[in-house]
Amino acid sequence: MSKKTLNSIIYYAFVTLIAFFMVYPALWMLSSSFKQHWEIFSDVLNLIPKEPNFNNYKEGWQGFGGITFATFFKNSFIIAGLNTLGTIISSTLVAYGLARIPFPGRRIIFMTVILTLMLPMQVQIVPRYILFTQLGWINTFRPLIVPAFLGGPFFIFMVMQFIRGIPKELDESAFIDGADRFRIFYHIILPNLKPVVTTAAIFAFYWSWNDFMGPLVYINSPEKYPVSVALRAFSDPSAVTNWGAVFAMSTLSLIPVLVIFVFFQKYIVQGVTTSGLRG
Repeated sequence: MSKKTLNSIIYYAFVTLIAFFMVYPALWMLSSSFKQHWEIFSDVLNLIPKEPNFNNYKEGWQGFGGITFATFFKNSFIIAGLNTLGTIISSTLVAYGLARIPFPGRRIIFMTVILTLMLPMQVQIVPRYILFTQLGWINTFRPLIVPAFLGGPFFIFMVMQFIRGIPKELDESAFIDGADRFRIFYHIILPNLKPVVTTAAIFAFYWSWNDFMGPLVYINSPEKYPVSVALRAFSDPSAVTNWGAVFAMSTLSLIPVLVIFVFFQKYIVQGVTTSGLRG
């Protein structure tokens, strides 16, 4: 065996071991969703159920308080879908304006957008809650959706970096042909933004789907809970929790995320690397 082959075997064995430790929590959750209640925490290293229990998914889907998880999944898809749509529309338009249209104060606005990235979510909760209370938006989906249509600083910056890599000669040629700013954006810039827009859409969907703090603060009615909050409410610390059902619903909640990652993985890598190198 050559030294090169031996090094390859050692490398792939090490990477496989690290990958197993990374995915082990997900595998354990999937395994626990088929285990009996007494078996879940008795042997945490065993991934094969001794007595498979398929009723965990049936019992978990029934939800709580007469509300099934179909309602919670519907709420999550509504919030995450509209949040993603708003993020894409607002971020691409704002990024195009800051990257391509010269106007007074453009640098100041860009610096302000970047500075908002440094504000932690905990600092924004109180003023946002006061504002949404005065608007009468508490216990609705609007606090979780409307801000996405006003632009996200991270996505604006990412799209701007990508637009700066598109040759300005394309804009100038379109101006000569009589195109206005909107036609240039729609027919020239936007078709070239496919990798970064796809990446932004995936990230926006991920973050909105997994968001726990926002729905917990702004939504009070259980029938409006998304999956993230419903899973927390499903586990009652004051009573006996059906952990098998909890893990079953947690496993189902990962399916949309995994499907998106599998089918759009190449766009994630392409959009992130290209956005980081351009500008």
